[in-house]
Amino acid sequence: MNILIINGPNLNLLGKREPGVYGSDSLEEIQREISEKAKQIGTEVDFFQSNHEGAIIDALHEAMDSYDGVVLNAGAYTHYSYAIRDAIAAIKIPVVEVHMSNVNSRDEFRHTSVIAPVCAGTIAGFGKNSYILGLRAAAEIAWERSRASQKQK
Repeated sequence: MNILIINGPNLNLLGKREPGVYGSDSLEEIQREISEKAKQIGTEVDFFQSNHEGAIIDALHEAMDSYDGVVLNAGAYTHYSYAIRDAIAAIKIPVVEVHMSNVNSRDEFRHTSVIAPVCAGTIAGFGKNSYILGLRAAAEIAWERSRASQKQK
């Protein structure tokens, strides 16, 4: 299984940005941990980060032909990007929405995700472990889809 991990705006500042909310690990440190966990479960991972909505949409489109699933932390785009929502709906591979913080215990505007209805599921509030849980979920969903399509043949 090949899974793409996409990080949206301001996640390049992890370790520096609001460590009380997001922890002290940098994005690079978190990605190393994800890579190690991916190897343990027999999954390949690649990473993409952008502060630009269009670049995230392009990465989602390209993922359709190269990956079995996506783990997406869309950052603030989660709450208002219908363009990212539509890209997720269009690609037809499982996308697991992740957030490091418990978005429902934060600002009111963070309580609504416009992308959640087209994602396979949402994992939030487990810090950097949200990514590990998201990876496991995306890989499991992709494996199940693969098994189901093999049975149909």
